[in-house]
Amino acid sequence: MLIYKIFRDDEWRAFEAAGETEGAPVDLADGFIHFSTATQAAETAARHFAGAEGLWLLAFDADALGDALKWEPSRGGALFPHLFRRLQRAEMLWAKPLPLVDGQHQFPGEMV
Repeated sequence: MLIYKIFRDDEWRAFEAAGETEGAPVDLADGFIHFSTATQAAETAARHFAGAEGLWLLAFDADALGDALKWEPSRGGALFPHLFRRLQRAEMLWAKPLPLVDGQHQFPGEMV
């Protein structure tokens, strides 16, 4: 199963350059890296990145992240993937721009 991380451009560039990250400011504050499933990603973008341009969508294989990935309840009891360790660039399957068109983020067709 693929899971997704949304980063602002500066966060993505820092991750790409360093080869690892502890996440965005919200991740650091919460003590884990927030991910979304394919069905959760649009709501995550709308709720936490409304109107934001310059976003990136990164895809990861949930199973490959190991035991540090926990599924925890959020938003009305839905289970969200949370990673309790640093994220490695080498674990990323792909990164795609997440453009804003008419106020809506446009997700790539390869999301499964």
